[in-house]
Amino acid sequence: MKSLTKKINHFVLKRIKLIEMTGVVMRISSFTLVSWLGPNSPFMFVWFFNTIDAIMLVWCSTLKKESAYILLNGFWVIIGVIGIVRASGMLH
Repeated sequence: MKSLTKKINHFVLKRIKLIEMTGVVMRISSFTLVSWLGPNSPFMFVWFFNTIDAIMLVWCSTLKKESAYILLNGFWVIIGVIGIVRASGMLH
């Protein structure tokens, strides 16, 4: 497992600016979608999309040792998981 993590970290570090920019564009896109569509938004898609971008950004922040962004994006990962669970109907 440690070897896989090292490989993933190496991959991310080589492309960190691209991964961070992709995560930020994903977040902007999903919030734009919700702003435009309102209640007609595909909420499960938005929750998954936001959670994926939060995971990408928290990983980058962890590698860069940026504690404020680790906290911010870690928070969004937790909120995303809760949103997915609630949108799926598993939690009322």
